[in-house]
Amino acid sequence: MTETRKKKKSLRKVLLVLLFVAINVAVIVATAVNEFGDRQNASQLSEVTLNWWMLIPAVLCFVVGVFANLVKYVLMIKKSSPAEKKMDNKEIWKLAWRVVMLGRYYDNITPASIGGQPFQIYHMRKHSNLPAGETTSIPICGMITSQIGFLIIALVCFAYGGVFKDNPALLVAGWIGLAVYAFWPVMVAGTSLFPKGVSKILQFGVKILVKLHIVKNREATLNKVEHEVNEYSKSIKKILKVRGLFVKIIIWSVIYNFAIVAIPFFVLKAFGGDIDFFKCLAMTVAVTAAVYFVPTPGNAGAAEGTFYIVFSALSTGYIFWAMLVWRLISYYSYIIIGPLIYFRMHLEKKKSETKKYV
Repeated sequence: MTETRKKKKSLRKVLLVLLFVAINVAVIVATAVNEFGDRQNASQLSEVTLNWWMLIPAVLCFVVGVFANLVKYVLMIKKSSPAEKKMDNKEIWKLAWRVVMLGRYYDNITPASIGGQPFQIYHMRKHSNLPAGETTSIPICGMITSQIGFLIIALVCFAYGGVFKDNPALLVAGWIGLAVYAFWPVMVAGTSLFPKGVSKILQFGVKILVKLHIVKNREATLNKVEHEVNEYSKSIKKILKVRGLFVKIIIWSVIYNFAIVAIPFFVLKAFGGDIDFFKCLAMTVAVTAAVYFVPTPGNAGAAEGTFYIVFSALSTGYIFWAMLVWRLISYYSYIIIGPLIYFRMHLEKKKSETKKYV
């Protein structure tokens, strides 16, 4: 390679990195302005009385949630690593960390959270020695089991409808959102147990969508949905073959979801809110279900609007700051950590290339 070509290649890499950083900054600024640009009714920060020690359990909930997700992926990677090229513990945790955090990063910057899973598959194929089939099945199982974990918590919360007596519309919205949220887990389970029945249900559903003019190409849509459901079902079957693994990752999924939906309670307490833990938890779950399929990055806009219901336990002037802290912990943290991981990967690559030529 000539010196000129090397310089061009190096310049292209620098430009791509700068472009990537610029996109990240643009996403953070755009979502922040969209969610928190209007603060007319917010108290001055100097006037806010904060029980800052209550933010410690809020941050710990986020840490526990991330750790639970990490353990889940570590368990799946360990069972999938080929015997002849067994990965050591350090490599497994490193891979799991990047797959989890970058997956959540892409979920939070893409519309309707569609970017995380495809990226996880791509990253595992490029940066691990796992078989191609496992690099697909692990992210799929990660997503499905996470949904099942959330469904378990939601069903427990919604069973005690008394906490929604002041806001029955929220419970209805939660049930509707939960029905949509449960689509993939139910279809995957159904395909494993009743493949013909599920196929007929999907055909009926697509037929209705065609009549409503939501879907144009009936056959193409049906083939795509059936293919995805079958792929998800195959992935779950792979996990089920390993004794006890499915139950373990479901338990860690419940822990992950519980930790994340508990964050608003501690943020509310930090700003002086007076609310029962279970009521706050149930309302947070209902709102999370209701905004699940809003087609904006990280449910931006919709999350801020609907979570106002949860944070209305505070005085008007404090709501802005409480919601800002909540979003910083549970949403913006992934957007900040993502580029830092990429920067670390870039440094590791440069170090590796330097050693190669020394």
